[in-house]
Amino acid sequence: MVISYRSKSSSLASKIRREALAIQLFCLLVFAHGTIVDQAARLLQFSSSRMEIQCHHQDNKVHRRSHIDRATNISPQEGLKEADKVSELPGQPGPAVFDQYAGYVTVNSASGKALFYYFAEAAEDPSTKPLVLWLNGGPGCSSLGGAMLEIGPFFVNSDNMTLSTNKYAWNNVANMLFLESPAGVGFSYSNTTSDYNNTGDSSTATDAYAFLVNWLERFPEYKSRNFFITGESYGGHYIPQLANTILSNNKITNAPVINLKGVAIGNAYLDDNTNTRATMDYYWMHAMISRETHQAVQQHCSFNGTYTGGCRTAINAANNQLGIIDPYNIYASICWNASNPQELHGSAANTDPCSHYYIQSYLNRPEVQRALHANTTGLKQP
Repeated sequence: MVISYRSKSSSLASKIRREALAIQLFCLLVFAHGTIVDQAARLLQFSSSRMEIQCHHQDNKVHRRSHIDRATNISPQEGLKEADKVSELPGQPGPAVFDQYAGYVTVNSASGKALFYYFAEAAEDPSTKPLVLWLNGGPGCSSLGGAMLEIGPFFVNSDNMTLSTNKYAWNNVANMLFLESPAGVGFSYSNTTSDYNNTGDSSTATDAYAFLVNWLERFPEYKSRNFFITGESYGGHYIPQLANTILSNNKITNAPVINLKGVAIGNAYLDDNTNTRATMDYYWMHAMISRETHQAVQQHCSFNGTYTGGCRTAINAANNQLGIIDPYNIYASICWNASNPQELHGSAANTDPCSHYYIQSYLNRPEVQRALHANTTGLKQP
């Protein structure tokens, strides 16, 4: 089985339109001293920004009940923490000064759905540090990409075999939990093929909550720990919906209580209309498309959820003028040959544009998957 750690949106134009990472702001939402009811209400309002979803009061009651019924079905976790302990990752630069774990948590025993996680405890005094969940976006991006390309303790070197230390890793200050979600992303799987087709934001939040309450049974020392949810991109939907689920379930008698303190979302993908309009403006302000093309977009596109033929033609013309660029960093170099990366220079070349290829190759090595206790079922279906 081959694991791909790229988004399911493979075309450059689609990725640019969906992400527009260069123009989004970092959004930090901290739950201050308001009541849990107020917190849940604010999060529900925030998460309902997605234009495709129309939530009705009665539907919310039924949906909330489904979260609780699923979550309170906690499976026995005795001995699984020890089994998940990662002694050392292949190519690791010496013994780690922190404990790391990886493995599966079953979130639906009936369908055989299990989510994969990687957990790096804080390098110093983990018992005093908060627990932080990281979610990549996409939808369809692996959070191991976030771990090994952005904020985790190790980066993969260009030889695809050895690791180097990330001196800016978040587990310097927190206990970092990386979750591959929903099932079908990365190493997460279901034994029921239809689960891959019947997925969405609501089921993703339900499964992520089921993962958390069962994971906390496996790691009970974190049950009362301050908990934060962080992530990026389509996490702009995943994170507030999961947070709302936690706050809602915390109010239910006998339901597990998760000590949620706040969320942080980088370059949040919230609304397609806003994202597309801002992307076109960004291209124009950075001289990447012509004035005439930008005017055509403004003339034909209302950005109200309906894209006419004239609007689509104008947007396609804008995308065709871009040339070959990195949509995540328009000033960065492009990876032309991952097997022979070239030395990079310049202010924008402080990262290797081929890094994601190294990660994909590394995580597909059998010895790496064995060390991570990943891809062990042999039951994942396409």
